[in-house]
Amino acid sequence: MAGTILVHLGLGSNLGERRGFLNSACDQLCSGTLSEFRTSAIYESEPLLKMPQPKYLNMVVRGLTQLSPEELMKKCQQIENNLGRIRKERWGSRIIDIDILSYGDKIVNADNLTIPHPEIKNRGFVLLPLLELSPEWKDPKFGTCIKKLWEKWFQSKTSDVPIKLMKM
Repeated sequence: MAGTILVHLGLGSNLGERRGFLNSACDQLCSGTLSEFRTSAIYESEPLLKMPQPKYLNMVVRGLTQLSPEELMKKCQQIENNLGRIRKERWGSRIIDIDILSYGDKIVNADNLTIPHPEIKNRGFVLLPLLELSPEWKDPKFGTCIKKLWEKWFQSKTSDVPIKLMKM
């Protein structure tokens, strides 16, 4: 496909039928948003900051898109809304969350969108599936490879290590 960009998205759910919400989000992402779609395994992780909420199921997906970063963000938010996501509080429980992790080697610093996602290096539930899915990935902002980011996070043990549950 001409004019396509490789993107990585992080998906997470900790309410309701978590695996079902991940599957539905993947189905919608495959319908005209991403081609050559691939998924990591699903990982279970503790909520950020030890918040009192259910555990998350997380995964990373990759694919090619012709959408701009802003159009892709709108599409991800539309999918979240279609699945019933309600935004009440930052880092609160959610039916589905879809974050743009990377958009080719592009760096975006806008009011409502930062790419690469600024928290990649702090989230084992993103690093591990991203390493599994795209071991060649490098942070375009700093040039750090995903393996080094994972090793640094793992050594710091800033939070619980995600548990691999199943392949999608």
